[in-house]
Amino acid sequence: MNSKIRVRWVAACAATGIAAAGLVGCSDAGASSDTITYWASNQGASVTHDEEILKETIDRFTEETGVEVELEVIPWGDLYNRILTAVSSGEAPDVVNIGNTWAASLQASGAFEPFEGDALEAIGGEDRFLASSWKTGGAEGEAPTSVPLYGLAYSLYYNTEMFEAAGITEPPATWDKFVEAAKKLTVDTDGDGEIDQWGVALAGQRTSNNVHQAFIRGLQNGGSLYDDEGNPDFANDGVVEGVNQWIQLMGEDGVVSPSNAELTEGNEMVADFIAGNSAMFFDQAPGKTLAEGDMEDYAVAPVPMMSADATGEEGTQSHVAGINVSVFANSDNKEAAIDFVAHLTSDAEQIYLNDRFTSLPVVTAAYDDEAFQGEETQLKQQILAEHAQPMPLYPSEGQMETLVGEAMNGLFARIAQGDEVTEDDVRAALEDANSQMPAS
Repeated sequence: MNSKIRVRWVAACAATGIAAAGLVGCSDAGASSDTITYWASNQGASVTHDEEILKETIDRFTEETGVEVELEVIPWGDLYNRILTAVSSGEAPDVVNIGNTWAASLQASGAFEPFEGDALEAIGGEDRFLASSWKTGGAEGEAPTSVPLYGLAYSLYYNTEMFEAAGITEPPATWDKFVEAAKKLTVDTDGDGEIDQWGVALAGQRTSNNVHQAFIRGLQNGGSLYDDEGNPDFANDGVVEGVNQWIQLMGEDGVVSPSNAELTEGNEMVADFIAGNSAMFFDQAPGKTLAEGDMEDYAVAPVPMMSADATGEEGTQSHVAGINVSVFANSDNKEAAIDFVAHLTSDAEQIYLNDRFTSLPVVTAAYDDEAFQGEETQLKQQILAEHAQPMPLYPSEGQMETLVGEAMNGLFARIAQGDEVTEDDVRAALEDANSQMPAS
């Protein structure tokens, strides 16, 4: 059978907003019964790297089924807007990866196939999947319109040589110790009067990373982005305190280079770390990028908490992170599209894909494989099991991510331009973001 993979490149589209529930049109998905289109998220070090990994799994699917797959790997900075445009225009692929935090928002559009009945049976049923990951498939009480594909969790990555040189003997377990360590690691190493090694690297213009920190740090400080009735509540004291802690790493604490305010991708932050410009960063699955940069002198630890023994929401170290996969309801090749989702989530492909992308399997059977017995994998499994909370499962969650994340982007930009940003400024930015949200 023909196992050729066709990669097509499409210019990024501007977002037009989520269509009203049920709005679908004629799809641009492959009209032939032996072809489907797939938009994949960029998981590895580069789009080219992802294409190489995905080609192998797609070739196996084509060999088994005779169905060819037209692949496009889309950078994270473009993916959400591309999906929104596809929803509103009806010109959509058959299968698409989504950030699992977008699931409820995209579900509300009515543009995606629910996984129930025959579709659920085709992927082997809910019980194959990790319970925490399965819950991210859509709003509570509704049939999910996305299926877990890759599992992820935030952790702290740190340069072991820099820690030793600074006399730091163990990774910080609390936020205060983290900031203290970061200040020790922010130094002028060549004596020219300018800092050339910073304590922390971050991507100041990456909306998703910033909103994840608003969620995590907010919970650690006793706040929540939504109130108990599901209404947006970005400017409560706990969230303001948590966001301020994150922003002040570049501001008052002075442990992040102002140049990081311009970084838009996580890989840029990791490259900063590999180059020796920074000593610590938070991320989900940078392993392949670190390996490609020949970075060996690093270790992984849990994200610091306000108290080392914190539990429950105040013990949050990550959201239940990961990537899900959805099928557009207007697909002309829906059966083949669902079969492809079943292929991607099969035990064998879960082992292959998550090993290559240094992410976590979302099906329980895959964890028996030797590829997932390493220390870092075991740590992330523990974080997901004991110290992770799902992002708010409300239809407005996607809009919340954009507004809160962009508010934080703006605060970092102000600091980089020389402005002093205070806690009052943080509160005002979050209040402005909240004012643009509808009640849930």
